[in-house]
Amino acid sequence: MIAGAQTRSGASNSTQPAVQLTDVTKTYDGTVAVDGLGFTVERAQVLALLGPNGAGKTTTVEMCEGFVAPESGSVRVLGLDPITQSAQLRPRIGVMLQGGGAYPGSKAGEMLKLVASYSNDPLDPDWLLDCLGLTQATKTPYRRLSGGQQQRLALACAIVGRPELVFLDEPTAGLDAQARLLVWELVDALRRDGVSVLLTTHLMDEAEQLADELVIIDNGKIVASGTASELTKQGAEGRLRFSAPAGLELSLLDAALPAGYHPVEESAGSYAIEGVIEPSILVTVTSWCAEQNVLATELQVDQRRLEDVFLELTGRELRK
Repeated sequence: MIAGAQTRSGASNSTQPAVQLTDVTKTYDGTVAVDGLGFTVERAQVLALLGPNGAGKTTTVEMCEGFVAPESGSVRVLGLDPITQSAQLRPRIGVMLQGGGAYPGSKAGEMLKLVASYSNDPLDPDWLLDCLGLTQATKTPYRRLSGGQQQRLALACAIVGRPELVFLDEPTAGLDAQARLLVWELVDALRRDGVSVLLTTHLMDEAEQLADELVIIDNGKIVASGTASELTKQGAEGRLRFSAPAGLELSLLDAALPAGYHPVEESAGSYAIEGVIEPSILVTVTSWCAEQNVLATELQVDQRRLEDVFLELTGRELRK
């Protein structure tokens, strides 16, 4: 057991959501950072908050953590107001900051044990350091840790107190493939232990792998939400691509396909059919090719990816 949220005198059995935002707004110097935002993180759920730079993700999370007060609307975390009831809430949540939040001169082991000392029932710091591959860095000052080690220590500090809810800000930024997989496994273990997780990430594959629910925001507003499967299916059409000799007559194939499917030769010898690509469509295409006495090669079914959805909703221009 990683987090053991269920050991907190029944707190994890609460029917209240882990996080609930209702019509929340926040502005800075006349610029709207969050504009009528509302979403819910259920208990033992992982929700990924996605958006381009400047979309309002950080402000949203900071309001949930109690670092920033909303101008209007309601923010409730484990049923509490994170501003006015911070003292009650703080022991029940874990926060992973991008900057690490550690004292530069403190040693990794010392820092984790200090954070653990604030909890009534912490995880064993030495065990947690071992789990995160930091045992050899126990006596290394924070400023001398690699970026990946600093990230893993920040994660350890966020979960050592057995929180009911964890906020993870870009949890795998700068990590190599092995460390990234380790963090993914840890997040999955937190969910299995009943811990709720609200994370931000720019990695679409990470969001798909970890999150039960996705919320995409842009300009402070929600532009889409749902599971990864729901988001990639909405308004999506698949595409079948194949190669064959150039200049084939496509009218017979067009007639053989169901209504709404139309073959096109996108470039010489490169053909495509858009629509929901089912096995019957593949059979129709290969049968037509056989009738033409040609061999279709490089058959490939393209499915809409989460990254495609994200870019369609938020644009392709670079955000500073």
